[in-house]
Amino acid sequence: MVELRKDPISSGWVIVNKNRDLNCFSKTEIHLHDDKRCPFCSGNEKLTPPQILAYDKSKRKTNDKDWNIRVIPNNKPILAIEGSLLKKAEGIFDKMNGIGAHEIIIETPSHNKSAHSFTVEEYSQIILTVQERIRDLKNDLRFEYILVFKNYGINAGETISHSHLQLVAMPVIPKTVKEEILSGFKYFEYKERCLFCDIISQEISSGTRIITENDSFIAFVPFASRYPFEVWILPKEHSSDFRTINDYRLITEFSSINTSILRRLHKVLDNPSYNLFLHSLPLKENFMQHYHWHVEIIPQIVKTTGFELGTGLYVNPILPEESAKFLREAE
Repeated sequence: MVELRKDPISSGWVIVNKNRDLNCFSKTEIHLHDDKRCPFCSGNEKLTPPQILAYDKSKRKTNDKDWNIRVIPNNKPILAIEGSLLKKAEGIFDKMNGIGAHEIIIETPSHNKSAHSFTVEEYSQIILTVQERIRDLKNDLRFEYILVFKNYGINAGETISHSHLQLVAMPVIPKTVKEEILSGFKYFEYKERCLFCDIISQEISSGTRIITENDSFIAFVPFASRYPFEVWILPKEHSSDFRTINDYRLITEFSSINTSILRRLHKVLDNPSYNLFLHSLPLKENFMQHYHWHVEIIPQIVKTTGFELGTGLYVNPILPEESAKFLREAE
C-alpha cells in the first residue's frame, strides 16, 4: 500500500509506503563494494528489473550489453507506477494513491568510478539521459513534478556504492519547491525582477561566496547557507526549466562546473557524503519569469538536531564566505 497524505497544518504531503523495508533507511543495510555482488555493475544486469533505456559510449541506444549509461526502475520504489490517483477525503484529511515513477540512472558500468572523477564528456551524457527521461515522463498527465537527486555515501542515505542518480516523478509539487516559487513570485510582484537573477548579480558583485563560474553558469555558497559547504549552481541567464540547456555548449559548461564542484568537495572535505538535487519547473508549466532552476549540493558533515527539527532554524558552524574560500582555492 502506497498513499500520499496531506498534513493540514503545513500543507505538505507525506508518502506512506508500507512496501518500503525500514532497512532501506538504516545505515546497517549492506553498502555494496564488491562488484561481483553489485546489481549495477556491467555483467550483473539480471540482478535488476528490465532496463528502461541504455546508451553505449557512442551515445547510441543499446541493449543489456556494452552499455555506458543504464536506466532501470527502482525495485523498492517510493511511489507506484500502476494505478490512478483516486483523490479522496477522510474526515478533514486529504489523501490519494501513491502514484509515481521511481527510476535509477546508473551513471557508469565501472563499480569504483565516482562522480567527482567523471570527465566533462561523461557527465554531459548523463545530463542528456536525465533530460530524456524527464521529457518522457512529462507525457504522463498524472505527474506534476520530477525530482532528480543523488545520495552519495552512507551518511547521505546511499545503500549501493556504485555511482547512480535517482529520479522520482510524483503527482504533487513538493512543498519546498512551492515555497521557492512563491518567494520568487512575491519578489517579482514587488520589484518586477527575478529574485534568483538578483541573487546571482549580488554574488557576482560581492565575489566573496563565488566558488567558480564560466560563461553560462555560476557556483556559490549561499549567503544564508543552512549547512557547511552548501553549494548552489545556477544558469546566469534567466531560465526556469532545466530542459532548456539543450545545446552542446550549455551542456558542456554545466557539466564542467558540476564536476569541478564535486572535485573540490572531494578534496577539501576528504570524500564527504553528500546529497545533490535538481529543482526545476513543475511539469505542467512552460515558463516562469519569477523562478530559476538550480542544483543544490549538501555535504552531510553535521547532524540535524532537535533544535533544527523543532524550529526550522539551521545552525551553520562555518561562515559561508569561509566555505567558499576553501572550495575556491581547492582546484
